[in-house]
Amino acid sequence: MPNVGKSTLFNAITNAGAQSANYAFCTIEPNVGVVAVPDARLDKLTEMYNPAKTTPAMIEFVDIAGLVRGASKGEGLGNKFLSHIREVDAIIHVVRCFENDDIVHVDATIDPKRDIETINLELILSDLEMVDRRIDRVAKQLKGDKSAAAELEFLKRLKAELESEIPARNVECDENEAEFLSQIALLTSKPVIYACNMSEDDFANKIDNNKHYLAVKDLAQTEGAEVLPICAELEAEIASLEKDEKEMFLSDLGIEQGGLDLLVQRSYNLLGLISYLTAGTPEVRAWTITKGTKAPQAAGKIHSDFERGFIRAEVISFDDLVACGSLPAAKEKGLVRSEGKEYVMKDGDVVLFRFNV
Repeated sequence: MPNVGKSTLFNAITNAGAQSANYAFCTIEPNVGVVAVPDARLDKLTEMYNPAKTTPAMIEFVDIAGLVRGASKGEGLGNKFLSHIREVDAIIHVVRCFENDDIVHVDATIDPKRDIETINLELILSDLEMVDRRIDRVAKQLKGDKSAAAELEFLKRLKAELESEIPARNVECDENEAEFLSQIALLTSKPVIYACNMSEDDFANKIDNNKHYLAVKDLAQTEGAEVLPICAELEAEIASLEKDEKEMFLSDLGIEQGGLDLLVQRSYNLLGLISYLTAGTPEVRAWTITKGTKAPQAAGKIHSDFERGFIRAEVISFDDLVACGSLPAAKEKGLVRSEGKEYVMKDGDVVLFRFNV
């Protein structure tokens, strides 16, 4: 919704300087920022190899305008907002869990459960229009193509679930039905993190006493969504600090890890992404792949020639490499494995690809 701290949080995440002000629809065109995924393993490998450069995995965040009741019918920025959100892979739904008389709420009172239900209903209403159009199209195909019957049956069940205010991501699907679902760009099929934006005092001292946060936690549990407490104002304050200063600032507040680092990491996980690592004196780098990626396709992330001429992958787990202190020591202990084309990459694999083209 407007005025919940989206742009403040986005600014803190990206240091991109998105406009932020106390009135609805301050953000009209979406702001985009590319952010490094925090990964302590890169710091350790950088210590070991002293490379010319270190390159983290990256994730793109988009700050989209606030949504209000009636958006699916064109209220507020309506369809423009919905088209922007349709283009992303996952949603961080920022929910207002703080009291502040100086910052207006479009519905006058603070009630995160109501706000979430308002947003979800608008997304569902928009999805229902998409599903209706798809049903019409598939029903026409059915006259000459009986194989469309299974899809039509699924779409009708999907529509009934949406009408019961169940988001598409919570609709049970078999493998074929999941394929049908993937062909429609539904807003409610996207995975969600609820970011509960609370006051600095609540975030530092009494997260579990914040009734608004607890209400979101309960709702997220019923949806199978993730929930993360955060203080956008605090994160904005510390975003420009150096790493050591930031750690000291958080330590003084009694906080182990900044909310932003957690949010970026959770977003990465939510998208089903993992990192494998390459290490040497020219560069230490994290490479982004989806869970389940096999070695040749992972090699292709570096260069298409690596995938085309893939011979093998020489792999060691990050933990084993660090425990041994160096790659030669790890080889002596037989901890560097030679893996072939069917090897499924694991998060934190440190890899050297052998290829020939």
